[in-house]
Amino acid sequence: MTEQAANVLSVKNVDLGYGSLKVVFGASLTVSAGELVGLIGGNGSGKSTILRAISGMIKPWKGTIHFAGQEVSGRKPYEMARLGLAHVPMGRQLFGNMTVHDNLLLGASLPSAREHRDENLEKVHTLFPDLETYAREKAAQLSGGQQQMVAIARALMLGPKMLLLDEPSLGLSPLLVKDVMAAIRRVADTGMPILLVEQNVKQVLQVSDRAYVLENGYQVLDGPSHALQDNEMIKKAYLGL
Repeated sequence: MTEQAANVLSVKNVDLGYGSLKVVFGASLTVSAGELVGLIGGNGSGKSTILRAISGMIKPWKGTIHFAGQEVSGRKPYEMARLGLAHVPMGRQLFGNMTVHDNLLLGASLPSAREHRDENLEKVHTLFPDLETYAREKAAQLSGGQQQMVAIARALMLGPKMLLLDEPSLGLSPLLVKDVMAAIRRVADTGMPILLVEQNVKQVLQVSDRAYVLENGYQVLDGPSHALQDNEMIKKAYLGL
């Protein structure tokens, strides 16, 4: 079995940028079935740019991206969604004047997802019980943490093969961050592969299986999350120890 076939996602030696500005230099990462993998680093390190390349928003300058056994470098976002990749963007981007229920149904817009809409709705209500309780509430009336859970649940309504999560803790209080991270771990425990981009390094290392560290567009560290928690550079730069 090749490396690409063994992994749900394989990004290899990609250079990425905007216009003439290169922002990611030779990054590589993999996510296997059932893994929760963190992609961590400071603001502007290139984390979200890598997610955009994976989901088809930008095309790699160099390198390759394989997803679900296919070479997908340069595919369009709608093609990646059809292949089963769900991207939860930074800032949640819900429809605030629509109900929680209707926001969730938007995640099942593709024909393949509509066939399993009721089944997937039951699954997300099991994972996020509050969303059934607040089904008829407008999304804008929920707390930031609840809105983030709506955004993740909406992505799961696609029935995806993998989730990309971009800064889900952004703008949340420490208590709500813990709730959201626990919810992400619950999703991963169902067997869903997840690539989690975050600045909140401490929380990511507590819930993820492995992690990659970016600095100024370069991949500087990777390994099991428990080992990275004990890494002196990580302790000093990100954990305040």
